[in-house]
Amino acid sequence: MSQTVPVAVATAALLSTTACDDQPADASSGAGRTLSLAIIGTPNSFEPTQLIEGQQTYVWDSVYDTLLTQDNKGQLTAGAAESWSYSDDARTLTLRLRAGMKFSPGTPVTSAAVKATLDRMRTTPGPNQTSLAAVTSVETDGDHGVVLKLQRPDGALLYALSGASGVIGDPKTMTSKAAALNPVGSGPYTLDKSATVNGSVYVLKRRDDYWNKQAYPFPTVKVRVIADRTASVNALKAGEVNAGSVEAAQVGALESSGFEGKHVEATAAGVLVLADRTGSKLKPLGDLRVRKAINMAFDRDKIVKQILQGGGKATAQVFNPKGQAYDPALEKTYTYDPARAKKLLEEAGYANGFSVSMPSLVYTKPFEPTITQSLKDIGITVKWETVPAQQTNSALISKKYPMFFTMDGLNTTPIEVRNNFNPAGTRNVFGTTDKRFDALVAQANSETDPAKAAKTYREINAFTVENAWNAPVFYVGTYWVTKKGVTYLGDGSSTFSTIRQFGVTGQ
Repeated sequence: MSQTVPVAVATAALLSTTACDDQPADASSGAGRTLSLAIIGTPNSFEPTQLIEGQQTYVWDSVYDTLLTQDNKGQLTAGAAESWSYSDDARTLTLRLRAGMKFSPGTPVTSAAVKATLDRMRTTPGPNQTSLAAVTSVETDGDHGVVLKLQRPDGALLYALSGASGVIGDPKTMTSKAAALNPVGSGPYTLDKSATVNGSVYVLKRRDDYWNKQAYPFPTVKVRVIADRTASVNALKAGEVNAGSVEAAQVGALESSGFEGKHVEATAAGVLVLADRTGSKLKPLGDLRVRKAINMAFDRDKIVKQILQGGGKATAQVFNPKGQAYDPALEKTYTYDPARAKKLLEEAGYANGFSVSMPSLVYTKPFEPTITQSLKDIGITVKWETVPAQQTNSALISKKYPMFFTMDGLNTTPIEVRNNFNPAGTRNVFGTTDKRFDALVAQANSETDPAKAAKTYREINAFTVENAWNAPVFYVGTYWVTKKGVTYLGDGSSTFSTIRQFGVTGQ
């Protein structure tokens, strides 16, 4: 396990963000400052039904209001909807819009605009359509009331409405072809088309009439598409950058130069997904003893120390350690024990081991030698098949691969349950179901008391760990450094990429 890889290499496709200021004005004041964020991927579209959550969110979340928002502690707060409530059976959600909101051209935001956006999102194929799958109808109640009828309780819905599924589009423009590049929203910023170059830089100008202007201290925000992380770090060192995410090894030198460091311990999880849990394609995976053996094959602490260079945390869980489902006690479930793993394989009838093919992806390459050796040590032979970057998602959901390694950004607990374990979830490729598990999910979805829901989510987590539905290996975090005058406010509780993660100091 001599190979090492910077944390940024491991998470570049998901998480690398850097804030920079091309006008190094007085850093002690937020007045007139420009915050500029470097992202790796170009926003695919600004049309509401096609929004992607990830680094692109920094742009579209600045242009659009969402019905609800998440604060930097991951708590749901009022957004365009100043209040919300569920019926006793959790199948009717009523939202009350705040009065006085306007789209950037000056037209009012009404319940009709919300209904038009939600209905279009529900009926238009796109990355967020499934988030509204439980919604059967959207009704208006006057100009400011919105009522969602559900076919079943959905614990992830409120969080979805704080993200891409909760944006409010302008009914007059959102169906036009121009909406992909020229968004019209009611958010805190407008896109400055004269200064924006699609695929390169997106310039945002703050609206003086926005209802929550105080949450956005930067009058101008520039979101730049910069694939070269080294160039961003050099700009930071040269004084052209006022905040950025860097490697762990660089933090000390930057702090010595006057920067403040902030470590977010977990922003993504590295997980070996044991997708074929019934053994329909790879029979051994249908045996719990085999899945447990795989979990015992990894020296998680050593992987974090040597490969991630300490920029992560060993784990046996897929859930955000700041979230409702996380349970520290579960980290003791699987210790590194190749001898015991081999014994379990023998008991399951695989004393001579077995072979498996897994997809070799852009982000898996740094980990492939360690995964290969760890599994070989217990008798499992891995063959890696190269998959072009543009075919990553289609390969993972194709059911061609009974197990695969992935790096997924962390989220809120209900959405993590949906994505990882829902029969239609992106990581439950073979549609695994279980009566006990399904009952727990139904219980969590129906529970409107957050404390009671959290208890059930911990039971869900325990079930997936004890039944070895996956083999989680590590969390990977992010190191932020900021100059005087700018501060990073997140701690990992919320992984939603929003300008609200940045604040101003020294005023």
